[in-house]
Amino acid sequence: MSNGAGAGIPAVSTAILAMSRHLEVRDVLKTIVASARELLDAEYAALGVPDDHGGFAQFVVDGVSAEQWKAIGPLPRQHGILAAMLHNATPERLADVREDPRFGGWPDAHPDMSDFLGLPVADGDEILGALFLANKRCPKPEHTCGFTEEDERLLGILAQHAAIALTNARLYERSRELTIAGERARLAHELHDAVSQKLFSLRLTAQAATALVDRDPARAKDELHQVAALAAEAADELRAAVVELRPAALDEDGLVATLRSQVQVLDRAHSARVTFAAHGVRALPSAQEEAMLRVAQEALHNALRHSGAGRVEVTLNRFGQGALLRVADDGRGFDTRAVRRAGRHLGLVSMHDRAGGVGGRLSVDSEPGRGTAVEMEVPGG
Repeated sequence: MSNGAGAGIPAVSTAILAMSRHLEVRDVLKTIVASARELLDAEYAALGVPDDHGGFAQFVVDGVSAEQWKAIGPLPRQHGILAAMLHNATPERLADVREDPRFGGWPDAHPDMSDFLGLPVADGDEILGALFLANKRCPKPEHTCGFTEEDERLLGILAQHAAIALTNARLYERSRELTIAGERARLAHELHDAVSQKLFSLRLTAQAATALVDRDPARAKDELHQVAALAAEAADELRAAVVELRPAALDEDGLVATLRSQVQVLDRAHSARVTFAAHGVRALPSAQEEAMLRVAQEALHNALRHSGAGRVEVTLNRFGQGALLRVADDGRGFDTRAVRRAGRHLGLVSMHDRAGGVGGRLSVDSEPGRGTAVEMEVPGG
């Protein structure tokens, strides 16, 4: 790659746009590293985010295979040139990193590196990490660095935007943690209200049956049937709440398996028939999978709690590079023109926000007496 300003600046712009597309910290780190390596035409690139104990909380590499990385062993410590960049916030451009007095050697499986360019990624006075590249792919005279001042300048621009992207990703993850905590609090409150009400009714009905058992056995029998029905409803509430409070592990299982598992539990817990089908869906960015799962849960909650549906169908299909989720029921439906009232009641605003937050689109099709269909489309990665 030529590093003249004419070729370099558009390439930096492309790299910045690539970083801004991601919301997860890990995805942002990987994009920064890959963009830096491509921008400066280097064999290797890495970015380390320090922890508070002399090591790295995260360390992302590009140019090293998964097998090589596994063979290299544990994450590096903050020492030598890495420590210098993390503590002094100064760029390092070296002809041969191995000849620097701070160099402490490589692990056995580590690839050999010579010319080196490293920059801190900083947000004001806070150093967020260290970004570094090695082995520029270009002919160079002996004992000279392949990386140029222009390379350092371009990488400096990239590092500034990397700091912004990384800070935004951290804020997003923090806000999502707060959202999840808020949802858990809401669910706990709903669970308390719903189950407390059921158990209170259960106790009163059992007391009535006890009072009637001697003088009116037939009525006592009716009351006991009501006790059984209330107990079943309370169990349904508990099962549904457990599913929502403990969403299946998206990171380990993926969206398809997670949705299938939750639908199976809901199908067992409710009288309505709940089904799931998926066709050709590829793995999506984690933020999109999280949003789709939450929208599916909200739509299922509405269908099973409010619509009186006898059947709810959940489908997830490939849609271009992304996916299309559909949750359709045969319940009582509602007037979609009454958006203000229905939207607040059915969580439509939060579903629209979730879809929009990951670049997706949500639509709701419903009419009184004709059921409801919620569709969410996301673009993929």
